[in-house]
Amino acid sequence: MKRKQSLIFLFIVLCLSAGSSYAQPWAGIIDSSRAIDWTSAGIPGGIPNRTAICATLNPGATSSQINSAIASCAANQVVKLNAGTYNLTAGITFQGHNNVTLRGAGPDQTFLVFSGSDSCDGLGADICVINSTGYAPGGTIPSGNTANWTAGYSKGTTQITLSNVSGLSAGNIIVLDQLDDSSDTGNVFVCQAANTCATEGPGGQGRPNRAQEQWVRVTNVSGSQVTVTPGLYMPNWRSSQSPGAFWTGPQAESDGIEDLSMDHTNETGKSGICFLNAHNSWLRNVKSLNANRNHVWLYLASHIQVQDSYFYGTQNAASQSYGVESYGASDNLVQNNIFQHITGPLVTDNTSGSVMAYNYAIDDYYSIVADWMQPSQSIHAGGVSYLLYEGNTGAGFEADAIHGTSDLVTMFRNYWLGWETGKNQQTIPVYLYAFHRYFNVVGNVLGHSGTQTNYENAAPSGTGTDVSIYALGYSGNQATASNVPNDTLVKTTLMRWGNYDIVNNGVRWVSSEVPSGLSLYPNPLPTSQNLPPSFYLSTKPAWWGTMPWPAIGPDVTGGTGPGGHTYTNPAQVCYNNTAKDGNGILIFNANTCYQSLGPVAPTNLSAVAH
Repeated sequence: MKRKQSLIFLFIVLCLSAGSSYAQPWAGIIDSSRAIDWTSAGIPGGIPNRTAICATLNPGATSSQINSAIASCAANQVVKLNAGTYNLTAGITFQGHNNVTLRGAGPDQTFLVFSGSDSCDGLGADICVINSTGYAPGGTIPSGNTANWTAGYSKGTTQITLSNVSGLSAGNIIVLDQLDDSSDTGNVFVCQAANTCATEGPGGQGRPNRAQEQWVRVTNVSGSQVTVTPGLYMPNWRSSQSPGAFWTGPQAESDGIEDLSMDHTNETGKSGICFLNAHNSWLRNVKSLNANRNHVWLYLASHIQVQDSYFYGTQNAASQSYGVESYGASDNLVQNNIFQHITGPLVTDNTSGSVMAYNYAIDDYYSIVADWMQPSQSIHAGGVSYLLYEGNTGAGFEADAIHGTSDLVTMFRNYWLGWETGKNQQTIPVYLYAFHRYFNVVGNVLGHSGTQTNYENAAPSGTGTDVSIYALGYSGNQATASNVPNDTLVKTTLMRWGNYDIVNNGVRWVSSEVPSGLSLYPNPLPTSQNLPPSFYLSTKPAWWGTMPWPAIGPDVTGGTGPGGHTYTNPAQVCYNNTAKDGNGILIFNANTCYQSLGPVAPTNLSAVAH
């Protein structure tokens, strides 16, 4: 058994390390200082298909019975919930039991209706995927589980030196962090201080004053030298910021939730599904209704995969009304999901290396200001770095100035309209507030005919914010006063290449929008206008069907989006083609929807009712 486990672990390490020896798909377009290998985001090798069933439960089963079945299930087996409605007065928890799948008969057949939640270490979640012992949010890291990081800081490094390795061995997950920057030197700037770089101050995740984090797996310990995978992402790790490491105990590993529906309407827990101190776990083909703070919380979690799911509604339609929220995380993959009637579909806080791809968001419902357009993807706290947003379709992208800064984020082949029915404020496809630097915007389609009339509004003296394709460097939205300064470096460090926008009515391959002359992290002018289909997928995924691939970009022709450069992605086709109930909610099952995808006629998002 030990030999088998060792071989499995070696396979995982090789998968996580893959990609370091071959040319990245972004090579020649984005400089290597501004990008990473995104191919290993999510679960190495993909979501496992488990067939052995350890327990089968029927409607009438309680949360306690479901939890007991999970706790006693053998490794790599399934707790099966047959079709029907389960009225649950308490939450479901995995509580440190690894390698188990909780599976229904399909989200159109197995319905979990919650009127109580699991404590989930103080977060409150209807389903909690959590380790058995470890770090509670806002609590104390287990004694002895911290170290000073004394050497090995270069980008890409896999060998670091720690002052304490007690209890560490191959397979452990550790978190690397360092103190926030005390001042802005015009470089990468990691900051979450109120009145300096954030209008409200820290968001609260991670160790205090240490927004920058990266989650890594230990592959070897030799004396004080620790080998980790993946290698270091950020280029600014340094001794002056007192870098360190901490570990939250054994992770919840390889747990999955599949093929069921959840209704959170009458529940007050913060989260629908929370992955806390979790690794290599997943959510697939799930329908989630009317969550409180968020439908999915990736909290102190890495290599989590959220795929082929449908998220509808919010209990309050105001601040903290999210779809998938990342909160102190690394290398997660949120792919091919539908978000409907949610204020903030995809919200990311101090996260590194994750991929948000091929998601579709519609009706980003916000009740506070009726005509205010909410972005479908947003960065909302400090320490965010090296994210990839690819192939998404929705209202827009925003990196705000509320809780801190971000750096080195890439947007590739997205269709962001800067438009929703009845909205006339913040109708901006790409809004980067102050201190979001060294971003890459490549191959996107931006804008909505009749909405934007201005290409760019850049701090400090731009005009036409609500009708611009880009708003860059402002300390806050121009309708309100802000307590942080504007930042002209947002524009000067921004890389833009091959984007189509409706103001210019064409694709821009403009050398002046490539920051090739920077002293730090310059991007040489690309020698070609050829773009790969994806920055993280080697081939068209199976769930894509026979539709055009890629669906968005300057090289796409014949679509019905702006300039013919967009087709619908599979998530939007699934939304368009799926029947709805009397409340406008999809009767959803990904296994039916995506298996049936063929050469579906493209649909212009502008014609879809919001």
